[in-house]
Amino acid sequence: MRRVLAPVAAGAAALALVLSAGPAFAQDKLTVWWVKGFYKSEDEALYAAIKKYEQKTGTKIELSQYAVQDMNAKSVAALDAGTVPDIAYSDTYDVQTAGKWAFDGKLEDLSDVLTPMKDRFEAVALSTANLYSDKAKKKAYYAFPIKQQTLHIQYWKDMLATAGFKETDIPGTWKEYWSFWCDKVQPASRKATGQRVFGTGFPMGVESTDAFQSFLSWVDAYNVKLVDDNGKLLVDDPKVRQGLISALKDYTDVYVKGCTPPSSTTWKDPDNNVAFHNRTIVMTHNYTISIAAKWLDDANNEQLTAEQRAAGRKAYDETIATSGFPKKPDGSPMVYRTAVKVGVIFEASKNKAKAKDFLKFMMEEENLRPYVEGALGRWFPVMLASQASPFWQADQHRKAVYNQFKAGTTPFEFTKNYKFTILNNENAWAKAMNRIVNEKVPVDKAIDELIARIKEVAG
Repeated sequence: MRRVLAPVAAGAAALALVLSAGPAFAQDKLTVWWVKGFYKSEDEALYAAIKKYEQKTGTKIELSQYAVQDMNAKSVAALDAGTVPDIAYSDTYDVQTAGKWAFDGKLEDLSDVLTPMKDRFEAVALSTANLYSDKAKKKAYYAFPIKQQTLHIQYWKDMLATAGFKETDIPGTWKEYWSFWCDKVQPASRKATGQRVFGTGFPMGVESTDAFQSFLSWVDAYNVKLVDDNGKLLVDDPKVRQGLISALKDYTDVYVKGCTPPSSTTWKDPDNNVAFHNRTIVMTHNYTISIAAKWLDDANNEQLTAEQRAAGRKAYDETIATSGFPKKPDGSPMVYRTAVKVGVIFEASKNKAKAKDFLKFMMEEENLRPYVEGALGRWFPVMLASQASPFWQADQHRKAVYNQFKAGTTPFEFTKNYKFTILNNENAWAKAMNRIVNEKVPVDKAIDELIARIKEVAG
């Protein structure tokens, strides 16, 4: 297998690779764009699958990998220029672009590939790929699901102990749960250590997808539905307005009470992770278990010292906890929102038949499972057989992920009304947070502004 660097634009964190194995005719070539993995094992599993496909079919795969923050811009530019890859996958296509591309008729209908394997998928995961095309005037599988994520709680067990509490002290009810970290753990931790430790880390930055994904889980906790199954807005319902007010008040109260770092309002996606790793916060919520997985990656990183690897192993095995959410304010169990990561074949692809063949290959259990598991638990499978893998019972963190998904999930609004991708891209949700914490606007006014913006964009 040969890997060749390809030129990229200045400042873009991108890597391009060409993988080839055996002879191939010029016409048997497939251009693939794929997001760069977070871990070496993730990328290696992808490379192995591609090499296997090349050897099986004689097709030459030209694989270009790009950092997640670059994939959307590069894909949009390729669409504008008419130079799209044959098949593409990114971790952010789902929340930012796929729905709009489908609506505009820019994506190939993949129903002929996905429908025959429909029963192999988790139903909610597959539904995320069922998008509406205004050009075709129908819903169809205009994307393909690869993996999924949901929101987890992660906290330092040893920091909790230093504050004088046991895990059994953590309440299981909504109001009491968040109050515990703010009103009990934070002051006790500061008293015990003499350090300015914060009980929680709540992402609130406009440039943070964590901010809106987290907040929408608070919306779910209050049983708020913003759209119906046909994509019609429900925000004029007084109960929806009140639920949004309650959710936003709960989410921003931790800042008002000084229980999350002041910098939370400007955090980008990595920043709550960094604050956690630096032990300036005791607890945070995060989409995926990447916080814990970072320490597992350290434990397996041969480039680190023995001491650093041991510290990684100890953190992963002993001192970091992964858990689900407390019960909703009404006492019912939390239903978790899943972000299903999708790839696409563009309608303008010059090699759609071969792209679909490669997609079928990647969806085979023996090929997709190693790729998903190569991410060390960061992503949960979309395939039922992969969910039953022993991998998900191997340690406390993966078991927690498994249990949350098996408790039931619900998709994001953009699966029913693609215009919510616009609201997510501009992060109308975090803008509302900042109106409260930075500009001191009353919560009800911030929600009325948010509702007005939702109606303006998605009505």
